[in-house]
Amino acid sequence: MADPSLYTYPSPLSGYEGLDPLPNEKETAGPNAKAFINPPSSKPSPTLSTAYTHFPSPITNDTRGGFDIHIYYLQTNAAEFHFATELHERIRREFPELRIYRLWEGPIGPHPIAMFEVNVFTPQQFGAFVSWLVVHRGPLSVLVHPNTGDDVRDHSQRATWMGQPIPLQLGGLREFVRRRKELEGQANGAVEAV
Repeated sequence: MADPSLYTYPSPLSGYEGLDPLPNEKETAGPNAKAFINPPSSKPSPTLSTAYTHFPSPITNDTRGGFDIHIYYLQTNAAEFHFATELHERIRREFPELRIYRLWEGPIGPHPIAMFEVNVFTPQQFGAFVSWLVVHRGPLSVLVHPNTGDDVRDHSQRATWMGQPIPLQLGGLREFVRRRKELEGQANGAVEAV
């Protein structure tokens, strides 16, 4: 995981300044007992958060997909490989609308063991697939990370794990990002010279 002090964080209350204080009253009975009673939405019309339909910025809402989900298995463990193969097939059958990649049989990129990747494109897909995966991932570890354009931060500080975290090889990812920016800079310079 990344050192949180390497990054800056905007206030979670940005855009909610100057509002009336929230009440401290709590529900007293039923399934919501002890939960705070929240006031209706302070927006002009009572609507749900846009996070129900669009990923919040800077997460992409385009063809890259908002989140990558990496499902890891130890390639030298026959039982894990078998389970991963079956899980991969089940995901392809039950979630054909998602982008599902091949089973890698060894390390690739920053991923030090075998894995396969699934991309989700909407908050609805994220909620359905991730909650399904919590139940069905079995013995496998899962990395869930957003796509914001900051690959190192997405794979570290913004990452969420199910199961045992797998230590990623972020040094190689940093070098890949550095080289990509260097090449983009060279390409932009060539275009400007024309």
